Amino acid sequence: MSVLDNWDSWKDFLGDRLHQAEGQGINNRAVSELAYEIGGYLANSVDAKNNEEAVLRDLWNVADEKEQHAIANMMVKLVQNNGSQQ
Repeated sequence: MSVLDNWDSWKDFLGDRLHQAEGQGINNRAVSELAYEIGGYLANSVDAKNNEEAVLRDLWNVADEKEQHAIANMMVKLVQNNGSQQ
């Protein structure tokens, strides 16, 4: 099963990656920009595997660039307390 198949697994996966990045000294601005790039890739290249991902994709696709950055930043905040490396 892919981490994309389950919303909670996806949040844990993102949380783990966020904690790894922080542990390697990557600053918040770089994390935010990476989240924005990943959001664009997922919205344009990956089929949604659950309802939550479908909503995020739809929101991303109607958002302008500033709003997409806001969505990416909210996703970072959402997963900050997820993952196994809290």
